[in-house]
Amino acid sequence: MKEIKLVSWNVNGIRAVEKKGFVEEMLSWDADVIGLQETKAHEEQLSDELLNIAGYKSYWHSGVKKGYSSVALYSRLEPVKVHMGLGVEEFDNEGRVITGEFEDFYIINCYFPNAQENIKRIDYRLAFGDALIEKIKNDFSDKAVFVCGDYNVAHQPIDLARPKPNVGKPGYSIEERTWMDKFIGTGFLDTFRMFNQEPDNYTWWSYRGGACQRNVGWRIDYFCVDSKSKDRVVSAGIMNEVMGSDHCPVSVNIKTESL
Repeated sequence: MKEIKLVSWNVNGIRAVEKKGFVEEMLSWDADVIGLQETKAHEEQLSDELLNIAGYKSYWHSGVKKGYSSVALYSRLEPVKVHMGLGVEEFDNEGRVITGEFEDFYIINCYFPNAQENIKRIDYRLAFGDALIEKIKNDFSDKAVFVCGDYNVAHQPIDLARPKPNVGKPGYSIEERTWMDKFIGTGFLDTFRMFNQEPDNYTWWSYRGGACQRNVGWRIDYFCVDSKSKDRVVSAGIMNEVMGSDHCPVSVNIKTESL
């Protein structure tokens, strides 16, 4: 088996990060497959520089509403197939899932709904999560599965700088954390925690109050792997040196026969 690198990043607007040197930054990672979330763009709105990055082919799944949500994959491996959405209109209309199928693994790139203030969108968020679990079980269980993206939930107290004042708030509600327990219970592992049990490791920081500089953050971006494939994971990390969004990328190195 050969080793490849997968990266996931919520860019909070692909056209915004393009102006901050995204193409050069992405090329510096030397990654084989890259999942982006919250691209906030339709393909026809993008420059040739974004659509045709040297060595990569790009795939886009955008929401109906322009400037909102949407996900993408860049890959320098030839996929067997690229699957758009979950097959559920209310989620696919927001462009939240794109799956790259390769010879011996899937990378499911997700932008989970934000529960929003007073967790008013919690039912939609939980229904999305349950639809994802069903989709994996029914369609993507024949190979190794890597589920990456902005999960919009800090799972455990260690995953955010200030857990106590955030209990019940969006991203740290009992409902969202219980769903994450359920997802892990279906047979998935949080790859970062396979290698790192230390606090103060975050992937998102508010733009307010110098949160990033003070590292008052949340770990809400994950790469999860089905437990039967855990030995395929060589390493996992948080790329917190990468700026340009309120999120930073996360990565895994895996063993594959796809090359």
